[in-house]
Amino acid sequence: MFSVLLLYTFFYPLFYYFSRKPNRYQTLNKLRTKWAKWSSALCGIFYKFEFETEIDWQKTYVICPNHTSNLDVSWATILAKNNFSFMGKEELLKNPTTQLFFKTIDIPVKRDSNISAFRAFKRASEYLKTGITMIIFPEGKIADVYPPVLQEFKNGPFRLAIEQQVPIIPVTSFNTWKLLWDDGLKYGSQPGTCKIFVHKPIETVGLKLADADALREEVSQIIHQKLKEYEDRHQHGR
Repeated sequence: MFSVLLLYTFFYPLFYYFSRKPNRYQTLNKLRTKWAKWSSALCGIFYKFEFETEIDWQKTYVICPNHTSNLDVSWATILAKNNFSFMGKEELLKNPTTQLFFKTIDIPVKRDSNISAFRAFKRASEYLKTGITMIIFPEGKIADVYPPVLQEFKNGPFRLAIEQQVPIIPVTSFNTWKLLWDDGLKYGSQPGTCKIFVHKPIETVGLKLADADALREEVSQIIHQKLKEYEDRHQHGR
């Protein structure tokens, strides 16, 4: 937290300037990519990505990762190579290091509020139309149990991708929680390398809203199976 706050203070004048107008958001994202890399590296935390296939970052996507740590925001920021926006809980509007982003480029949503969700996904639809990739954690939150288990996915990201006919990229984060579970207050943190697997995009062209449930289950199973493979491999010392 000290590392994040320290570098946020360093970057703040630039963050503020480039967050004032939407046509500056792409530069804002490039700056917060540097913030994510440097604040993590200062603590000895690094990110290693493995790709199932090469990603064409000229396209627009809905990126759907599993969620076990606040570090997930950092590596997702580093992963996305085009202009992007996060959708996240409304409480992030009160966080000193996320407030600026969730008042500008990112999209807050109030849990258990259908009106808030409708407005959030309407804004996300407009973003996708203008070529901004959406990063949405389909579990909605970090699991309350430790070690974390994959939670049930919400339908929103999948309906959104189908409505806008953009591909979904499932992403599996294997061990991020071991370095920092949630915010690290309960179990602390440690240096190391977070291993992330980026699955091939799933096309939604031709799908209807009635297919959202099946798409949600497909993405959930892809991530679940990859997590199981990783756990089995490490249990057997391979």
